[in-house]
Amino acid sequence: MTDARKNILLFFDRPTEPCFMQKGEEKACFDLPDNFYPDKYKSLSNTLSSRFGSDAQRTIPVRNIALPNLQLPMELPYNDQFSLFIPKHRQMAGKLIDVFMGMRDLEDLQSVCSYCQLRINPYMFNYCLSVALLHRPDTKGMNLPTLTETFPDKFMDSKVFRRAREVSTVVTSGPRMPVVIPQNYTASDSEPEQRVAYFREDVGINLHHWHWHLVYPFDASDRAIVNKDRRGELFYYMHQQIIARFNAERMCNNLGRVTRYNNFREPISEGYFPKLNSQVASRAWPPRFTGSTIRDLDRPVDQIRSEVSELETWRDRIIQAIENNAILLPNGRQMPLDEETGIDVLGNIMESSIISRNRPYYGDMHNMGHVFISYSHDPDHRNLEQFGVMGDSATAMRDPVFYRWHAYIDDIFQLHKNKLPAYDNNSLGFPGIRVASIAVEGKAGRNTFATHWEQSTVELSRGLDFTPRGSVLARFTHLQHEEFNYVIQVNNTTGRNTMGTVRIFMAPTVDENGTPLSFDEQRKLMIELDKFSQALRPGMNTVTRSSMDSSVTIPYERTFRNQANRPGDPGSAEAAAFDFCGCGWPHHMLLPKGTTTGYPIVLFAMVSNWADDSIKQDTVGTCNDAASYCGIRDRRYPDRRAMGYPFDRPARKGVNTINDFLLPNMAKTDCRIQFTNATRPRPQQA
Repeated sequence: MTDARKNILLFFDRPTEPCFMQKGEEKACFDLPDNFYPDKYKSLSNTLSSRFGSDAQRTIPVRNIALPNLQLPMELPYNDQFSLFIPKHRQMAGKLIDVFMGMRDLEDLQSVCSYCQLRINPYMFNYCLSVALLHRPDTKGMNLPTLTETFPDKFMDSKVFRRAREVSTVVTSGPRMPVVIPQNYTASDSEPEQRVAYFREDVGINLHHWHWHLVYPFDASDRAIVNKDRRGELFYYMHQQIIARFNAERMCNNLGRVTRYNNFREPISEGYFPKLNSQVASRAWPPRFTGSTIRDLDRPVDQIRSEVSELETWRDRIIQAIENNAILLPNGRQMPLDEETGIDVLGNIMESSIISRNRPYYGDMHNMGHVFISYSHDPDHRNLEQFGVMGDSATAMRDPVFYRWHAYIDDIFQLHKNKLPAYDNNSLGFPGIRVASIAVEGKAGRNTFATHWEQSTVELSRGLDFTPRGSVLARFTHLQHEEFNYVIQVNNTTGRNTMGTVRIFMAPTVDENGTPLSFDEQRKLMIELDKFSQALRPGMNTVTRSSMDSSVTIPYERTFRNQANRPGDPGSAEAAAFDFCGCGWPHHMLLPKGTTTGYPIVLFAMVSNWADDSIKQDTVGTCNDAASYCGIRDRRYPDRRAMGYPFDRPARKGVNTINDFLLPNMAKTDCRIQFTNATRPRPQQA
């Protein structure tokens, strides 16, 4: 990697320590022009440069450039929280992204970053620089450190950092013992929702949600950064799959499916006490007490003044558009919501961004729902409190109400899906292709998935500001599964070589009460496990696919990657596994937990016609292995079908069970997920 690229990545190291201090393992420091120092350091600029630069292994000269107008981004106080859901914060971030994108070369980008790092809110600086590096032509292929490395306080019990600082201060050389993060530390067993805390508070899941919003930002003057292929549909589908997965976890733990948060005037029955402290804002994340209600917001400090009735108005207008099968454009004309693109248009309206077709009229429902809930404890700022975890994409999934809110958002999308014509046999079938069977083979035996707890470690030192140097490890416990293979028998009777798209899903078979699920209920609980193209020769084909190759997940090593381990230069074969790919569902959460007696699920496989599915494009080097939830960088979504096909619409008449739904190019088998309540250490990588 060139020095210029290495230098840019140093801004992610110890993000609240000034950039004139030593950064990274090589103890590099930026040599700033005198006028770049903030007022509090200006009189000491020579002393500071000498103090931190004298024993630095590398000194980085910073070009003295004419600085752009940074007035808007600097309006956010340095020690406040930052939220993409707050409109004013989005405007600030959009401006800063534009500044970073507009720098003529990496030297100028380095200069403006060194100036901003000393003045601009660290959370916003980190986000905007990350978005810019993902989209600038001269920085594509650079691996960005995960948020657990730079801001681990968003993911872990605050007690961890006190112990970590103690360890790093006392043990100044040699190996340091990992700090253990307790499991289920936010509530006791008397709180039923705590049964699924392992899912809600999983570090990898929350990293996925943060990274997805990093890849798909809301605002930038360059529309191409926001207006990615099928962005609105991907917002719908990724969150729909989260709800399907969460419902499966709930049923594995004797909990009912998520109750929709569809009455904004009713108290929220669930409370949440996050046990997180912000290292930047220097205060604890506020809790939400049981029975809290959302109320009109009047917070001048955030430039927010909004009534709950606005949320209801936006909701009603979106539902009216679905009922009319058309949205209202700013010029007063109607734009039909067609079968192919309607869900994408609705998704871009629901998650309001600069590509919403009529932002003034349809408003900001999804984002402001997060904001209203996150300020339910202090809607008028009388207690000087900042937002709760629902206000941050890196922490929102920890809160039970996140799933209630998104279950209702999904219900609204389903109103549109329910109006679409059912897929007929021509839309679902693949003449000449018969799927004879699907099975699972692994250590647990045929058609049995095995899950257990696993204990892993993550490096915290990059995010522990103002502490002695050296590795600081945290040990945490998460769900894991034994790897397995799908074995699918496919008979090609066409007499010629054919390409198919294999689609694999699973879903529960019974509801909370043990009653068999109707097909319409079951299809909404279908979890996509994999999707891949497959060559089929004439006759019987045995298709074997490893669970490790899932199109939904990224491996553990990328979810919790360490920047220092990145091999080769960006774009090289050695570095390919690191490119872009922080976005993706964590592989260790591919399967629901299951039960000790074996949770019953149905496994479904379908082979559709690749000629009808495929998108003609080059995907070499674009990291497309988690495309189902994240798309492919700078490319079209790699499947022409609707996301969630064939389960995204109500079935044709006469289909009451999954057996009724099956066509010759489909198969299903009954399986079970066997959970072993034991904790194993993560195997060391070779």
